[in-house]
Order: sequence, then structure tokens, then C-alpha cells
Amino acid sequence: MFSLFAYFVLKRFAAAAGLQPGPSVNRRYMTAEPRGCLGAIGALRRTVITVAKRTVGYHPAMSIQIRPAQALELWHKVALALVRRGEDDLSARQMAILTTIYLTPPPHTVRGLAQTLGVTKPVITRALDTMGARGLVARRRDETDRRNVVIQRTVEGALFLESLAGLISGTAAEIG
Repeated sequence: MFSLFAYFVLKRFAAAAGLQPGPSVNRRYMTAEPRGCLGAIGALRRTVITVAKRTVGYHPAMSIQIRPAQALELWHKVALALVRRGEDDLSARQMAILTTIYLTPPPHTVRGLAQTLGVTKPVITRALDTMGARGLVARRRDETDRRNVVIQRTVEGALFLESLAGLISGTAAEIG
């Protein structure tokens, strides 16, 4: 699943920079049928940094500077846009779990997520029930240790987060 997620993120960054597949964008991750996941993280990171350097002079150590009032305005406008979409919305806890699953390398287990987020396993399980019903994540038993439940990324979850990232960046651009 990661290669498909990486494909969508990479495609979005490349399109934002006006790049076509070529020397600076690995063709393997820009094809209509993404395949393989070995090296996807490194390729994605290298491409994102290349694209960001070309478009905004990004450097990995550089941070975005906004005032607290702007940060609250951004949060408010994004939350309002999400409410207006009319979809079932995720709680802050569910969003933290979802972004942890998609932004950190797998594997993810209920036990590991509970430890990372500092909550109990039942809290994670309830959140995963909600997100699983929406198709944002999937669960399966770990083949090596049947006591563990492994959380998997889904295409629906990747598309949801891509849409959310677009909403956030678009709203941030409006605030200036």
C-alpha cells in the first residue's frame, strides 16, 4: 500500500512544481500503475526536497513562520471547510492516529500506536473501528504473533489525507 500512497503524494508535489517525469522525478513512481515499494520512502523524500527547493527555496531545516493568531485562523478555516463537506468528521485523536499511521514507516500495531500516542489500547481500537468503517485504514492479525493486530494503510485513507493536505495548503495560502 505504501507505494500507492507515495505515488499520490509524489504526483501532487511534482504537479505543483510543474515537473514532468524525468531525471528529477523517478519514473517508477510516476507511472499509472505504481509498483514495488522498496526504496519508495527514499525516492519520495529526495523528490519532495528537489521539488521544494525548486519552487520555494526550501531547506529541510527551514520552518514556516506564522503568528499564533494566523495559526488559529488556519485551524478554524480548515475545520470549518471539513464540517461544510458534510462527511463524517474525525476527532482530533482519530486524526492524530491516522496521520501517525500514514506519516511514519510501518508496521503499525495497536500496542505500538497506544505507546506512541500515550493512550490505552481500547482508545486506539475504538478510533480504528471508526476509521475502518470509513475505509481509511484496515486491520489484520500479525502472522508471526497472532496477539498483535497490524494496521494497514488504504487507498481511501491516502486520498483523504491528500485532500486534507491540499485543503490546508490552500487555506494557508489564502491567509498569507
